[in-house]
Amino acid sequence: MTPTLIKLAGWLPAVIIPTATIIQLATILKDRSTQGVSWLTWSLFGVANIGLYIYTEKYTAIQSIVGLLGSATLDFVIAALALSNFGPQTEDTTNLS
Repeated sequence: MTPTLIKLAGWLPAVIIPTATIIQLATILKDRSTQGVSWLTWSLFGVANIGLYIYTEKYTAIQSIVGLLGSATLDFVIAALALSNFGPQTEDTTNLS
């Protein structure tokens, strides 16, 4: 593979992963609700991004810092919002007598 192709391949996840995470965070903030958002899933994404950052051993590469550590931080923000049930709570009226 050419060095240019390898460099491009490194930028793809550095852009796509944080963008996908920002889309979820923006949706939560726009809707003012974490309904349907799994705190466990987003926590695991955060742990996985940190693990991948360590595994790649590219500690100073901007692609790794933004794409993995930046995303991990946002993943944990989403998980915390989901865990705290961010947004207005609706009452469950299905079991009222």
